[in-house]
This record gives sequence, structure tokens and C-alpha cells, in this order.
Amino acid sequence: VQLVESGGGLVQPGGFLRLSCAASGRIFRIYDMGWYRQAPGKQRDLVASITSGGRTNYADSVKGRFVISRDNGKNTVYLQMNSLKPEDTAVYYCNVDARKDYWGQGTQVTVSS
Repeated sequence: VQLVESGGGLVQPGGFLRLSCAASGRIFRIYDMGWYRQAPGKQRDLVASITSGGRTNYADSVKGRFVISRDNGKNTVYLQMNSLKPEDTAVYYCNVDARKDYWGQGTQVTVSS
């Protein structure tokens, strides 16, 4: 299973970005999908997750600003990030549970004026 992420970049505070992560390969079934982030010198933390049935979970720091969604037909998970803050700056990683944990290569998100 391969995960390809896209959508990161540089944005000003208050701006928005949309991350995408597409899974491909020998996939029988995908269970939970999620996004994590890791800032320099810090551990990798959960940002948001979504079950196969659409139930979502968010870190407190992003509630009300980020929205996670998925397209099961395309094996793709999205993260809409609004009202971005400098503290959202990190490398964002996609995670997929397909009977085994898979990780994307990471995409840099930088929020700066």
C-alpha cells in the first residue's frame, strides 16, 4: 500500500490549505484514516481521524478550524485546514489502517507572514 500526500505549502496566518492523501496498491479494506503532525523537536501527534463510517475525532487545538473527510471510492482522505495559525506549522503525515498501519511521506505546512 502506498500513500501519496499533496496540498502542503506556505500560507499566511488566517489562511487555508487542503491536504489530500490517496492510498493505492493491494488494498482489501481501509478502516480508520487520519492525519498527524510533527513540529521540529516535538513528537508526532494526532490532528484528526475518521472511521470508515464517517465518525470523526479532532485534537482540541484544531476543533472548529479543521475538517477531515474521506472518499471511500477513491481511498482518499482530506484535511481542510482553515484559520491557520503559526503554531500549526509542522510536517503533516497521513495514516491509514488497512489491517496494518501505513504512513505517508509527509507534507510541510508552514504558516507565516
